[in-house]
Amino acid sequence: MKCPFCGYEESKVIDSRPTDENERIRRRRECLQCSKRFTTYETIEDVPIIVVKKDKSREVFDRNKILKGMLRACEKRSVQVSELEEAISEIEATLQSAVDREVTSVRIGELIMEKLRVIDEVAYIRFASVYKEFDSVEAFRDEISRM
Repeated sequence: MKCPFCGYEESKVIDSRPTDENERIRRRRECLQCSKRFTTYETIEDVPIIVVKKDKSREVFDRNKILKGMLRACEKRSVQVSELEEAISEIEATLQSAVDREVTSVRIGELIMEKLRVIDEVAYIRFASVYKEFDSVEAFRDEISRM
C-alpha cells in the first residue's frame, strides 16, 4: 500500500475492523518510512458470472431464471422450495469458484439436471425433456433407462 504522504510502498496494519454495514474492512496503517498514519478500506470485488447462450449471446447469471425452471419441473411434486434454493446456491457456488467468469448455458443445464436427479427423478425427467429437446417417446425411454 503506497503512503499518501511520502509515496513509500510499505506500511504496517495497526488496526483492522469491519465497517458498520460489514461490507468493507477499515484498516489503519502506518508508513514504515515517514511513520504517518492513514486509513484504507477493502471491499470484495464482485465479478459477475456471464452466461454464454446457445446463440452465442451473453447475459449476466440470474438465479431466478434457474429457480423458475426448477419450479416448473417440480410442479405438483412434493419438493420444498428451500431444497431448490439450496441446490441453486450450490450451483452458484460451483460457478463462482471456477476460474473462468464465463459459463455456457449448457453447463448450467447439466448442473441443474445433476441436482434435480437427486431431489426428484420425475422433476429431473421433466426438466431433461425440455432441456434436451426430446422429440420422441424413445428419447424419453433412453433417458429413463440411463437412470
